[in-house]
Amino acid sequence: MKRTILLLFAALCGALTAAAQDLIVKTDATKIEAKVIEITPEAVRYKRFSNPDGPTYVLPVKEIHYIQYANGEKEYYTRTIPATPLTPATPATPAEPAQSAPAETPAAGPATQTPAGRYVLKQYEIGELYDQNGIRGVICQLSDDGMHGLVMSLDEIYLHWSEFRKPDLRVVGADSRTDGAENMEKVAQYIAANNLTWDDFPAFKWCRDKGEGWYLPAIDEMLTIGHNYNGGTRVQNNRQARNKFNDALKDAGGKRMDRLVYYFSSTEMDEKSAYTTHMGIEPPYVIEIPKYNKFLVRAVHKF
Repeated sequence: MKRTILLLFAALCGALTAAAQDLIVKTDATKIEAKVIEITPEAVRYKRFSNPDGPTYVLPVKEIHYIQYANGEKEYYTRTIPATPLTPATPATPAEPAQSAPAETPAAGPATQTPAGRYVLKQYEIGELYDQNGIRGVICQLSDDGMHGLVMSLDEIYLHWSEFRKPDLRVVGADSRTDGAENMEKVAQYIAANNLTWDDFPAFKWCRDKGEGWYLPAIDEMLTIGHNYNGGTRVQNNRQARNKFNDALKDAGGKRMDRLVYYFSSTEMDEKSAYTTHMGIEPPYVIEIPKYNKFLVRAVHKF
């Protein structure tokens, strides 16, 4: 009887000890049973749970998908991870002295400190000004975790999609409905293959001239922007949501969105027309407009 009680007590202690461990899940799906010691915007310091008196390890934040703490709480650092490791998992290497932690900063943006003293990546909101790493604009689209999305340029301009008219109309191949960056690349390829210049595609050139990563959004991206601009739905009039969006643009020195004029997307319909949309609540939300007409253009940038 005494032996049975001792065994039960040992098992209970073992279960309590196991429950006290933290779990680090890396972006390659590798799992590390650990005791997290410190989290900074750049790196996580931890000891292996199987060797609590052993060396302290350092893991860059950018390599971490999430950490599940002993109390069940999770902190996410990236949006998704592969279903299985892309390469065989390798043990973490011992840390250098504490003062030589990695210098990289998380790509998703600045970190904020929780009341418990841990650092977590900032979660953004639609209509918020984004000003990081030389990218400045208003957030118009977000991922589910609130850490990634699209930034819209503060300014807008009336421009042609392209300069080609009859009988010189042409299909460029910018047919992606979901990714304007892909359309941008197809336009670049078409320019190179046909001895043209970016001046032949004024809307694309204007976005491109803003710097690396800026592009003319595809039609589905534009529809999502219109959806978010109106508070997440166009079924009802949400002036408060639009004011928040427009006030952020205005306060940053930009121009308010126009609800009465159509905006060009980068998605072409055929040799003559490209898809456009507006920011209002009344359908139709998508119409085709000749590429050689002038309509509004806004650039976007992923973050």
